[in-house]
Amino acid sequence: MAEERRFRSASGAPIALRRRQHSASCRELAVRGPRLQLRSLSAATSAVWLAAYGLFALSENSMVLSAAIFITLIGLIIYLHFVKIDQESLLVIGSLGIQVTSSYASGKESTTFIEMGQVKDVVINEAIHMQKVIYYLCILLQDPEDPQGVSEVVPLFQSSRPRLDCLIEVYKSCQEILEQRKTAPKSS
Repeated sequence: MAEERRFRSASGAPIALRRRQHSASCRELAVRGPRLQLRSLSAATSAVWLAAYGLFALSENSMVLSAAIFITLIGLIIYLHFVKIDQESLLVIGSLGIQVTSSYASGKESTTFIEMGQVKDVVINEAIHMQKVIYYLCILLQDPEDPQGVSEVVPLFQSSRPRLDCLIEVYKSCQEILEQRKTAPKSS
């Protein structure tokens, strides 16, 4: 069963939250940001090439045009492969752990897995950024030496930066599974 709802990011861009429940203790939550706009890509490319043509007209050196084309293509490849994230997803499996995946515009995926034994809690945190309060979801990792302590904070959805209403939906889904884990009988 999958459902999709529309929200906005902290910057006001439209995003979509897709929730898929695989079983009672397994949920996938994916936030999809806006796709790369061909209009903005064309405008940036045209601006660089027009500037290069202006420099070519002044210097009459054809290397300026070749360098502009080369730099534009390399910059686009780097942007699509390392910067532009299309989707961030969270797969929460009560008995195993949490898998965090970022899907880039080029098709590359980056995945991190956190064992459930390391997870202390999932919380919504707030931060001040550019004179504005923003909210973000994070996983608190349990300190191995101090069961009451936190060893690390892992922020989620850092690229899409959903607003609080979207984060609350994700938080509730995560907490339902974490509560099942806490109330489940422990096997020895």
